Amino acid sequence: MNVLIVIILILLSGCFSGLTLGFFSLNLTSLKRKMKLGDKEAAKVYPIRKNGNLLLCTLLLGNVAVNSAMAIFLGNIATGLVAGIISTALIVTFGEIIPQAFFSRHALKFGANSVWLVRIFIFILYPIAYPMAMLLNKVLGEELSTIWSKKEIEEIIRHHEDAIESEIDEDEERIMLGALAFSDMTASMIATPRPVVFALNYDMVIDDNLIKTIKEKGFSRIPLFTSVNEKVNFEGILLAKDLLGVDTKAGEKLRDYVRPEILEIKEDMRLDDLLNLFISSRKHLACVYDEFGVFMGVVCLEDIIEEILKTEIIDELDVAKDLRLVAAKRMKRNLLG
Repeated sequence: MNVLIVIILILLSGCFSGLTLGFFSLNLTSLKRKMKLGDKEAAKVYPIRKNGNLLLCTLLLGNVAVNSAMAIFLGNIATGLVAGIISTALIVTFGEIIPQAFFSRHALKFGANSVWLVRIFIFILYPIAYPMAMLLNKVLGEELSTIWSKKEIEEIIRHHEDAIESEIDEDEERIMLGALAFSDMTASMIATPRPVVFALNYDMVIDDNLIKTIKEKGFSRIPLFTSVNEKVNFEGILLAKDLLGVDTKAGEKLRDYVRPEILEIKEDMRLDDLLNLFISSRKHLACVYDEFGVFMGVVCLEDIIEEILKTEIIDELDVAKDLRLVAAKRMKRNLLG
């Protein structure tokens, strides 16, 4: 009879131990997210798991009570050192290691299937567990939700893409990482540098050579500037499409086709703020200035999209993949003479 009771107590010890590890390996934030996605197992576990201190007190009280009772009954079977060795071996092997190994790997599944049993334990131990849980609630407060930092989310995305069973592919990984990182970048980091900016004088006369040059460059938006005492001022943007059908012999000037509203931003402007500015202003090009008001270059909506997608968007008219690289090579050439 004592042997049967010991076996039952070992099973209960393993149950309490496994349930403790399994339930508390499931954080509330993850369970809430799974519930919103329609996970039925998470919906079963959450009502029990959300009262964390009550659940903890119940399972630990049960585990301690069962292990103490098992030691008593083992004392009736064996005595002294033998009873201690047997008790320790049984508790560690069948009451801790094996159940915790199973529950840790399938916590949500085991938790959902054992909710009914946990409710029974809570009901039985409620008079003792509830006051202890209330004291913990007063002292420690509510359980904190799990919030990941941006760097942690990036590592999670990389881990999921590398996992065979994950649905995230390489392209999705690249785009998600780009979307997380672009707001930390500034306009100066992606701007087309001043030495390679294609801009035209506000007062230039429209002729065949000018039209040919604009076609060869292939830019759809071109900054127009005026120069006074060596100071360059941008007057607006020329849309290349506005020159379709223009009579090159009429003597018209670019100023006749200028769109005067031009965005001027500081070099330290964050890309997420710049993206919102482009959207709200319905403009795709901005001139970038440093803290002293010196023109540094231009940045367009496409530049931001490239940072989010983490790839160069090259169309059939682009003559260079990276104008920043072109500017760096030109500057190096000038320095070397």
